[in-house]
Amino acid sequence: MSPAALFDQSQYQKGVKHLYETGVKNVPPKYILPVSERPNVVVNGIKPTYAATTEANFKLPVIDFFQLLQEDGSNRHQVLTSLAHACENYGFFQLVNHGISEKIISNMMNASKRFFELPYCEREKYMTADMGAPVRYGTSFNQTKDGVFCWRDFLKLVCNPQPHHLPHQWPSSPVDFREMAVTYAKETKFIFQKLVDAILETLGLLQETNTTETKEEEDDDDDDDVGEALKNGSQLMVVNCFPPCPEPDLTLGMPPHSDYGFLTLVLHDEVPGLQMQLHGKWVTIQPLPGSFVVNVGDHLEIFSNGKYKSVVHRVLVNSTKSRISVASLHSLPFETIVRPSRKLINDKNPRRYKDTDFATFLQYIQSCDSKEKNFLESRKLNQR
Repeated sequence: MSPAALFDQSQYQKGVKHLYETGVKNVPPKYILPVSERPNVVVNGIKPTYAATTEANFKLPVIDFFQLLQEDGSNRHQVLTSLAHACENYGFFQLVNHGISEKIISNMMNASKRFFELPYCEREKYMTADMGAPVRYGTSFNQTKDGVFCWRDFLKLVCNPQPHHLPHQWPSSPVDFREMAVTYAKETKFIFQKLVDAILETLGLLQETNTTETKEEEDDDDDDDVGEALKNGSQLMVVNCFPPCPEPDLTLGMPPHSDYGFLTLVLHDEVPGLQMQLHGKWVTIQPLPGSFVVNVGDHLEIFSNGKYKSVVHRVLVNSTKSRISVASLHSLPFETIVRPSRKLINDKNPRRYKDTDFATFLQYIQSCDSKEKNFLESRKLNQR
């Protein structure tokens, strides 16, 4: 390999924020997608795999978290119905009235922005290609395997399980980053736990135990008691930075993919970019101010035996504005086996997915392409 090629590779590994700071005027070849995968581009009659649309009238279902918490509230049944409809038909919804103060949200967004504004020598302290690292500054999607890099840098923090010393390994600059991140992680975990209770209720898995149930039914209850397991489940926080891109139609901030876990709660700034796949088209999600965009992950699709959908989504970039998002990914403990609930399997709806766990997922993404829904597809059982 030529010295120039080696130099280029080293520059790519430093991330796109570093490239942007060097004043790059064109998208380097490493980031240029094949024509058929580029957003909003038609070249020589070749169209993208999925046509993009803004669909001005498109609105995600909106779930009122406060109403969801009112056990005796007159609107709660309707909110639960809307939640089930959103998980089954969209795989996404917006969460409002969540109770996290505006101060906590703005502090987290500001601290995240300031982290990516640090000199590269500070950010580099946390850079590693080890996908299992509890604290990791990285670039692209899977920088050890991506043939084409995406226009994104990120900071990943393992929030739970968390040894007492772990927050002290989180970035110490900006000086308030650790405090802001710890507070934000606790708040989002509470929301996740309450959402899980509601989702289990919509699936019919939180009904009172009948005193005449059989031993087999009791075993089923143990099998379906994910609510308790999720209280001590895994939580990852991923802070994403999408710097301005000189040629945004040639690349993506994140490629089409689905999320691995149970639910993901995403906090966005005011810059649009997130798109979801709906009816064969890409639609742009316009977050409501102060809301969370929540999406179903692969684990919930598996657990619900396919009733609730983990939907493919991607991120666009633009040429003028940097974009920050904070994703909080929640699921069962890393060592827990994820499988379809026995109560959701019957003759009319046979089991559709294999058992899986986090180790299987890590092995998969370290060995092959994890884009689209390839991992989830690998867990499906062949249906005759």
